[in-house]
Order: sequence, then C-alpha cells, then structure tokens
Amino acid sequence: MKIQLHISLRPYNTMHIDVNSNAFCVIHTESDLVSAIDWCYQQNMPLHILGGGSNVLFTKDVEGLLIMNKMKGIQIVSEDEHFVCVKFMSGEIWHECVMWCIEHNYGGIENLSLIPGTIGAAPIQNIGAYGVELKDVFQQLEAMELESRVKNIFTVDDCKFGYRESVFKQELSGKFCILSVTLKLSKVHTYHTTYGNIQDELNKQPTAQLSIKSISDAVIAIRQSKLPNPVQIGNAGSFFKNPLISKAHFTTLKNQYPAIPNYPDKDKVKIPAAWLIEQCHWKGFREGDYGVHAKQALCLVNYANATGLQIYELSARIITSVQQAFNITLEREVNIW
Repeated sequence: MKIQLHISLRPYNTMHIDVNSNAFCVIHTESDLVSAIDWCYQQNMPLHILGGGSNVLFTKDVEGLLIMNKMKGIQIVSEDEHFVCVKFMSGEIWHECVMWCIEHNYGGIENLSLIPGTIGAAPIQNIGAYGVELKDVFQQLEAMELESRVKNIFTVDDCKFGYRESVFKQELSGKFCILSVTLKLSKVHTYHTTYGNIQDELNKQPTAQLSIKSISDAVIAIRQSKLPNPVQIGNAGSFFKNPLISKAHFTTLKNQYPAIPNYPDKDKVKIPAAWLIEQCHWKGFREGDYGVHAKQALCLVNYANATGLQIYELSARIITSVQQAFNITLEREVNIW
C-alpha cells in the first residue's frame, strides 16, 4: 500500500471533477485497510472511503486521506437446489458481479445490470432499477468499524434499507468500511419484466427465450440508449431519486396532467423524476461545460471542465423549478462531497 500526497481526483470519479485530495491510497486487502487507518490516525487526518467514484459529486478538495477500495474475491458460501449464497469482496465491480452471476445462472440481480460502482457501495445506496432493489437479494455484509478496527456482521434488518437509503447513509455514515457483501441468489428464476421498457425491449427479439440473460441484455440496451458513457462524458448516472408522494397529491396532479406516469408504492405513489424535470424544460439544457443530458433528464453532465459547484448549483435550480411547478421536492441520489 502506497500513500500518495496532493493528487488530483479527476481520474477517480465518473463526473470528471478535478479536485485534489491531501492524501490518497488504494487498498487490496484488509491489512492494507488497517495500515491506512493507522497512518491516518497517526497523521491526525480525516478518513474517507471511495468505491468506484460513480455516485459522488466532489464540490471541493478532500481534506484528509481518501481510500479507494479494490478488495477482490468471489466465494460460494452455501447452496441448495433453489438458492445459492455468494460472498463478494467489496472492491469487486458491480456490473462484473452481475455478469458472473448470469454466467453461472444465478438469478436476482439481472435487472441491476450496468449500474456503475463497486458491490461494497451497493448496500450503502440500496441500489435499484427496473423493479428490483439490492435488499431483495441481500443476505448479510461484513464491515470494519474504522475507529476500533473491529469487524461486524450486518443483516438486512441491521442495514435499515429504504429507497436509496441505508443505515450507512444515516447514523453510521463514515464510520465503517464494508469488506464483503453476501447475496442470496436464485437457481429457479422469477422474472421481473413489467417495470419501465423491459418488455418492449424484449419484444424486439421475439424469438429470444426469456431468461436472466435476455433480461440483462434488455436492461443494458435501455441504459446504453439513455445514459452517456462516463468515459466519454462525465456523469454520475441518475442524479435524483424518483419522489414518493401521497395518493391525495397524486390525484391532484393527475387531474392537471392526465398522462403523468406513476408507480403505486404501498400507501404512496412514485413519480419518475425524469418526467418532472422534462416538464420544466431542463432536458438538453447546456450552459458552458455542464448541463442536462439530451436523452435522459435525470443525468447531469460535465462536458469538459465544469466544477462540482457548477453541477451542484444546476441541481439546485432544477429542484427549485420542480418544487414550484409540482409542489414536489426532488432529492439528490448522488452523494455530495
């Protein structure tokens, strides 16, 4: 493990924001992590954990030590005729884990194909897409408390999963480094094809057999058609959460906008944030080096050398306009640093 001082973080975040970190290191093992924590406390520096850098917006230089997690490994821990429990080390790339599961015919996360980032970051956000969330297949995770270096096991109840939420974004924020995540995956599959445009995409290939592979292929095609490649255009994917509103509020909006898309969610209704943003005429907006992507209103982009503050201020303007138009307050999905 090597500590680098005063380096640019532009190569380490998909928004391509050029800020500096006082100190930076890459960890590959638990012992690397302990060494980095020890060094950090010896220097009396703040400590931060970074996964794939795909769900973060840097608005200023990072004070302290930034640790990039690249701990790798995949292990089957138990299985029967219906399910298999697989332990993934937290530095594994999420999409590569999805592809590994599909290759081995393990189902449950195919709808989450092409989501960027590491598997260790997935529980923090309770990632989700196309009707599936991480918590649906989550078994447990192991995490190290940074201050004590003690390892803890967290069950699904311990994680307090919500919509793009977990205990690691709330009361335990910044206190743990996730070491591994164990998922309970299916050998006898249930297919989720009704959310979004999955079925429409499947219908384009009517001779293809319905499988976790065909669903993954459909999700990948949809995402690639809407979201820019972060290698080419800086972005963090979906910048905002889809808001949940009361049924009474939805009824009022439905009367005014009969075509408003919606998804019932228990005692609330989920409204696509992209639709709200489009109605406020932000889709395709550009100002200098930053803007809103022309094909996906949820995606704020850095075309060249925009700052994190410029992106953040644009998001604030979008939030204000949606609030004024619909009395709905959008929440940022991206973590603001």
